[in-house]
Amino acid sequence: MALVFHEDTAAEPSAQTKAAQPVLAILTIDDELQFFRGNRENFADLIAAGRDNGFLVYVLTVKQLRIGRKSLNGYTYDAGSDTWIQSQFPFPDLIYNRIPLREDELQPEVRRKIAACMKNPKVQIFNPKFFNKWSLFKWLRQSRTTKPYIPATRRLLTLSGLGKMMQRHRFLYLKPVSGKAGKGIMTIELHPEKALPYRLKIQGNKGSTTYNCGSIVKLWSRIKKECSSERYIAQQGIQLAAYNDRSFDLRALIQKNQRGQWDISGIGARLAGSMSITTHVPRGGSIEDPEKLLVGVFGQDEANKLLTKARSAALVIARQIERGSGRRLAEMSMDLGIDQSGSIWFFEANAKPMKFDEPDIRKRSLERIFQYSSYLLRNKNK
Repeated sequence: MALVFHEDTAAEPSAQTKAAQPVLAILTIDDELQFFRGNRENFADLIAAGRDNGFLVYVLTVKQLRIGRKSLNGYTYDAGSDTWIQSQFPFPDLIYNRIPLREDELQPEVRRKIAACMKNPKVQIFNPKFFNKWSLFKWLRQSRTTKPYIPATRRLLTLSGLGKMMQRHRFLYLKPVSGKAGKGIMTIELHPEKALPYRLKIQGNKGSTTYNCGSIVKLWSRIKKECSSERYIAQQGIQLAAYNDRSFDLRALIQKNQRGQWDISGIGARLAGSMSITTHVPRGGSIEDPEKLLVGVFGQDEANKLLTKARSAALVIARQIERGSGRRLAEMSMDLGIDQSGSIWFFEANAKPMKFDEPDIRKRSLERIFQYSSYLLRNKNK
């Protein structure tokens, strides 16, 4: 996809376009070299899917977003010439937040614009910000229905706090509060019978590095060095079900549908890389069919039951996350684990799901954006 941009003044949509069709803007951040950041392939797919669903869709940067204006500058994609074109578009009915990085979203100007969108009754914005891991677990612990899915979790603040967790759980995950795609994750295993009983594994780009420590003080020192200034949580380690000695988890995409209700758009599976401590594909994991993995471990009947339970858990969890956040959400992806006894566990949710590679899930995910958008516009004044 070429990074060629030119202004198209001849093809500016008229003021009547807004009345003729609903308008959705994909919000992202400016970039000095390539005009805007984000997954261009995803943006081009959204523009094409919008066209198929009767929507005008364009890419809008935070700098271009000026609340109160009738028209804004933005970008559209021309598939014929494989170029991005800057043009003028009507002010959007809906704004789909796809600012790609947390640090971008934390910029004062970005926070101010998003806050202004949320206060303005004429603007409807999807998923205004990234989730924070600690907040997610706090919200899910507040409900009787979601609490059983949550591994024991606490903030990683002190050596004594880590020691208390290790007294209860000999296997722990340490996760950055604002982490993404498995970056910065560590595991601790305690083997009391060994001379160096504490084993710390640190996730790298593809594989992992292991340190063996003789005392919890030395372990803590190594952890603090790895954490740097990043905030972490410590979480009970779950012994996941394994296929051919490689652990796996489920990746669910949950989106609002044409009735404004949470619905499962699809469930995929991610198999851990042979040297990886996570199942994330960028860290060496691979995409698999969930039924194949579950049948291989549990047999057909139990696999069917587990998939049904996973779908039900994902919906219950999505509703509670939305309640806890106090904001109207449109979609999220979710990592669910199944342990060796068939219990389901919640690990993570992402307010800005990455593209699913499974074609059926991908197709449905694009359709759902516009089904829910239509629902919001129909119910705007009710």
